[in-house]
Amino acid sequence: MPIEAVPPQAHLPPLAKLALELGPLGVFFFGNAYAEKFGFAADQRLFVATGLFIVATLVALAVHYVWVRRLPIMPLVSGVVVVVFGGLTLLLRDEVFIKLKPTIVNSLFGAVLLGGLAFGRPLLALVLDSVFDLTQEGWRKLTFRWGLFFFFLAAVNEVVCRTQTTDFWVSFKVFGIMPLTIAFALAQTPLLLRYERKKDGTTTGGATSDQA
Repeated sequence: MPIEAVPPQAHLPPLAKLALELGPLGVFFFGNAYAEKFGFAADQRLFVATGLFIVATLVALAVHYVWVRRLPIMPLVSGVVVVVFGGLTLLLRDEVFIKLKPTIVNSLFGAVLLGGLAFGRPLLALVLDSVFDLTQEGWRKLTFRWGLFFFFLAAVNEVVCRTQTTDFWVSFKVFGIMPLTIAFALAQTPLLLRYERKKDGTTTGGATSDQA
């Protein structure tokens, strides 16, 4: 009985993926910045922004699923935390819960990545829905770096949300975290090039995949 070929998984176009990831953050920022112009009190701005953030996150996940018929792990986990902690923020009228969201999400990803490495399982390809084809050594090194970086982001969020105003935290969440993440990702380019698995089984540096 012939074995049927497994169709390749569909991927979002890069611009669409970026829009779905940044869209909810943009809605969150503008909701906090302009809620007063729509008749909300100043002390209600973050709650309005949180409600819009939840809706925008769910819409982004739904669009992603309709487009490729699956949900990547990282946005899905982040979305669940947004709904849970955003919901607690609205239910209890306490902004601390939504401020904890980046700390919890980044700590969770950091723990999963470094915990996987402890058991010999570099999980970065699964967690980040990566399309890179690296050797095992490349995945180990990249996973270790991203694990530490996620804990760094969690620590930065804690410092900012506990020492700065809510408006500053919202701006940093939207305009600070993403540039930091992009800069870190670009800094990994030499590692990606060095440990990229070639069609002939070698890496860019010339080592075979068995040696990596």
